[in-house]
Amino acid sequence: MHDRHGVVPLFAPPAVRFHHRRRREATRQQTLRKLGTFGRKVGYPETWRDYSALDVQAGGWYENLSRAVAFDSRRTLAKVGKPTDRGEWNMTPPTVNAYYSAQNNEIGFPAGRLQPPFFHPSYDPGANYGGIAATIGHEVSHGFDDQGRKYDAEGNLRDWWTADDATRFGELAGQLERQYSGYTVLDGLNLNGKQTLGENIADNAGVSIVYEALQIALQGKPRQLIDGFTPEQRFFLGWAQARRQTWRDQALRLTIQTGVHSPGEFRVNGPLSNMPEFAAAFRCKAGDAMVRAQPIKIW
Repeated sequence: MHDRHGVVPLFAPPAVRFHHRRRREATRQQTLRKLGTFGRKVGYPETWRDYSALDVQAGGWYENLSRAVAFDSRRTLAKVGKPTDRGEWNMTPPTVNAYYSAQNNEIGFPAGRLQPPFFHPSYDPGANYGGIAATIGHEVSHGFDDQGRKYDAEGNLRDWWTADDATRFGELAGQLERQYSGYTVLDGLNLNGKQTLGENIADNAGVSIVYEALQIALQGKPRQLIDGFTPEQRFFLGWAQARRQTWRDQALRLTIQTGVHSPGEFRVNGPLSNMPEFAAAFRCKAGDAMVRAQPIKIW
């Protein structure tokens, strides 16, 4: 975890510094354990759902819908008293989305998400890392956002952080909350930084961590320009292109007041303005709109 104040115990007595490091190491080891037990679901399930008991008849839309609802209710009730099926997916394969489940401590990426503009085998590393890889980083980071961090490696609701680390995290999360609350979307209407905090943490952490992964992947390889852009520039363009959105004002107002995701513009500009790597890639200068005076980095 990063801290704008630096390592505070640096000027404390050696014994204090030692205990501080030991407390941080305790949280770090639990974090690594949680990462090591992440379940991964990619593409489609190993076992398909059985729909043979669902009676679908020609005509009668409402009747078919009623039977489908009853079928699904019976299926859900049949789970009562039985062990959790950790092989069950929370999304269907064609769904263009992804998820992290805190209770199962797993990430899921349906086949529908593994398509352009997020991913294609012919894409260069910059585009694929900025697209699907950054999405993976986003979902992994949910395990350690303001809500996901409350669950341990087994998916139990348990406080496994040291008090010092929890306090430091809260301070940094508060800075990110204030950053996003400062964005004006419509006249007189700003983002709700508290309501969108979890997704904003995952965006900021995910894209920055995967950028580091891209640098590792590019080591020792020629850095060719594609369409005039460097791999780093294509990484950031990939992140931005995958989050393009068009809103009517009414829909935008609704999502700001009720949604947990920031609109696409701020999912792009918010995290990238916290990355000096973005400024370097596009030669931004201090004082430019995409260069924050005090970048915020939690992970």
